[in-house]
Amino acid sequence: MARTARERIESDPASSSIYKAITDSLSELEGWEVQENASSFHVTHGRAFLGIHPRRGGILVNIVLESEIESDRVHRAERVSSNRWHNEVIVKDVAEIDGEFLTWVRAAYALTA
Repeated sequence: MARTARERIESDPASSSIYKAITDSLSELEGWEVQENASSFHVTHGRAFLGIHPRRGGILVNIVLESEIESDRVHRAERVSSNRWHNEVIVKDVAEIDGEFLTWVRAAYALTA
């Protein structure tokens, strides 16, 4: 039986601490909310700007931006429309929620304003 995204995050210490670090880092931004789906979370501010997908030992974060992120940290980038890219970053340690990562998150949030 498939477990929910919340159960998967809470049952894995690495995923749990990374999820908390991501949501804590969002505290400086206003008006966002987390929508829980069966297998993931969407962080929204009018529309989704982050997708949080639990993985064993980490989290896959989908960052929605106007362009592809040029970084070795990007696992995969996919153009989903003429002005939107889904940039997937696999986070396996809280230390990876750093300045570079937060710059991407802030840019994604800014697109929703």
